[in-house]
Amino acid sequence: MTDPVTIGTRIRERRVMSGIRQTDLARQAGISPSYLNLIEHNRRRIAGKTLLTLAAALGVEPQVLTEGAAATLVAALREAAGKAEAAQPDAGPDAPPPEHDRIEEFAERFPGWAGLLSGLHRRTEEMERTIETLTDRLAHDPFLADSLHEVISAVTAIRSTASILAETESIGPEWTARFHRNINEDSARLTEGAQALVSYLEGAPDRDAEPGSPQEEMHAVLAECGFHVPTLERATAVPGDVTRLVQAEAARGLSVPAQSLLQTAFARYLEDARALPLAALRARVREDGPDPARLAEATGVGLARVFRRLAAMPAEEAGPVGLVICDASGTLIFRKPIEGFAMPRLAGACPLWPLYRAMTQPFAPIRARLRQPGRAGATVEALAVAGVEGACGFDRPAPVRAHMLLLPGDGTGPAQELGASCRVCAIAGCDARREPSILAEGF
Repeated sequence: MTDPVTIGTRIRERRVMSGIRQTDLARQAGISPSYLNLIEHNRRRIAGKTLLTLAAALGVEPQVLTEGAAATLVAALREAAGKAEAAQPDAGPDAPPPEHDRIEEFAERFPGWAGLLSGLHRRTEEMERTIETLTDRLAHDPFLADSLHEVISAVTAIRSTASILAETESIGPEWTARFHRNINEDSARLTEGAQALVSYLEGAPDRDAEPGSPQEEMHAVLAECGFHVPTLERATAVPGDVTRLVQAEAARGLSVPAQSLLQTAFARYLEDARALPLAALRARVREDGPDPARLAEATGVGLARVFRRLAAMPAEEAGPVGLVICDASGTLIFRKPIEGFAMPRLAGACPLWPLYRAMTQPFAPIRARLRQPGRAGATVEALAVAGVEGACGFDRPAPVRAHMLLLPGDGTGPAQELGASCRVCAIAGCDARREPSILAEGF
């Protein structure tokens, strides 16, 4: 449990070390200088949003203020040791396990080495996430596939035309000119395709590079606003607001296909906000917490819509909430990430996800505790449900979609081990695996 007596002292020490005046820090945190003075002298408790804001203003993690730098370093070393053991469960006598009971002693006696190991662990995690992203991009990126197809088509056309010119002894001037014109046009097409491909690959090492597909563009817009759209939360919001929001993004360079996807996403957001207004949702969350089953029962709204509304709430009100939606083909059409659970950017997610199990049991809610290898033992609570959405008829089947809400787990109890996608999954002996993993030999 956090010790409130020392938090204020740590805040004051950090502020003095950073050379920040008390009035300036109070202004950045949105509180009065007198209130900050009481906090720094341990005369007021602090937690929640104020703690997060102060930590951000001081440029430190909240744990540094609540637990102290030493405790944070010990926690990082334990995390690194746990991940190393999970990656090499069958290590022989030449690689003895780390001495967990002496981690505090190591951090105290050798803080420099402990900090170095902690930094290397964070760097390794960042590299693993980068590899996951790049592998997914190379394996499933539609822009990359289209570009390669365009280059190959142009090369094939040039090769075919050149063969005719080289192997045919007598060709009339008219046909010769036509073939030369074809080679010139195909060469120009090849040059354009190759230049586009090179430009795209040059941005690949950057995980935050410009999105390469309309769906990625749409998700980038939603992520920029935190998946919360205040304009559409107003009681006076109308469909025209949806159009104006999309037009504003179009003026910023959003592609036409991405505009169509964003129009659909915002229209559904408006329908959800009308069915379950934010004020009513806030009141129920304050009373019952982010419990989808209770919220659905109390408001009379379906679980899928409750999932979407929780994911659209500001993080400081609902806490960390992730959401994944797929259509009947299994393609992920909506992704709101949550810490501790990796999601592929495009298709090809892990077939063991409850999201897909829900597809086989329409309208039957599923609850599962999940853990992914390499996520420092973090668990998430997954709630999934599938159902029919939209209009249907005897000659037109209704679209089926599955929703999976992700909430932070408490870290206790058994959890199902699963991955993000087969290409970057380190789980051995999985019956659901459809392709080898690049992590089979480890890093």
